[in-house]
Amino acid sequence: MTGRIHSIETFGAVDGPGLRFVVFFQGCPMRCAYCHNPDTWDVNGGTEMTVDEIYKKFERNKAFYEKGGVTASGGEPMMQIEFLTELFTRFHNEGVHTCLDTSGIMFTGENEKTDKLLAVTDLVMLDIKRFDREGHKELTGHYNDGILAFAKYLSERNKKMWVRFVCVPGETDADDELKEYGKFLSNLKTLEALDVLPYHTMGVKKYEALNIPYRLEGLKPATSEYASDKKTIILSAMKNENTQEL
Repeated sequence: MTGRIHSIETFGAVDGPGLRFVVFFQGCPMRCAYCHNPDTWDVNGGTEMTVDEIYKKFERNKAFYEKGGVTASGGEPMMQIEFLTELFTRFHNEGVHTCLDTSGIMFTGENEKTDKLLAVTDLVMLDIKRFDREGHKELTGHYNDGILAFAKYLSERNKKMWVRFVCVPGETDADDELKEYGKFLSNLKTLEALDVLPYHTMGVKKYEALNIPYRLEGLKPATSEYASDKKTIILSAMKNENTQEL
């Protein structure tokens, strides 16, 4: 079996615990307004690779990943769920920590393929773009029903997760919506971390190179202080629902 791989980062520091070997999968159904990797959208792009080819690249620096592991990112890795499962099975059997970085958009409910993948996944980093359903559709081109259901599914199956959220000024930062976001997160019993990231424009040049209009043109990057303030709103809402702190 082969998978379509966009690229591989050998020393990722923000893609899960410790130092990570990051495999970026090609293909994504989402069209997020602030996506900084539009070159991963095309399902027919990338390079075909086998699990063995990927693992050999990992082995070259294996000693550096003892406190880290492998992360599947993208694009959307779950678009290639069978190859992803084969890849994680190989690393899992070698005792390597596996982390899935996903939007959850491919989840359609309980099924054998999802459970087989989760059986060899140690941690899920779930990007919940927005809590408001209509706002999520406007931002990404898709409703978030399946994504929120996936978050609940992970919690029910005791699968550890980190949630990531990009705060975009004027788009995803309304205080009332952030409070509802927090209330939802408070019910996820396996949630270990919440990362609220400030909007940035580092991918704009890729849109120019690909001749794709950038939907947020002119919007200035947000500061880390801004993101921290918005995270406080989410955490306060969570705390009001229970005593969970992240």
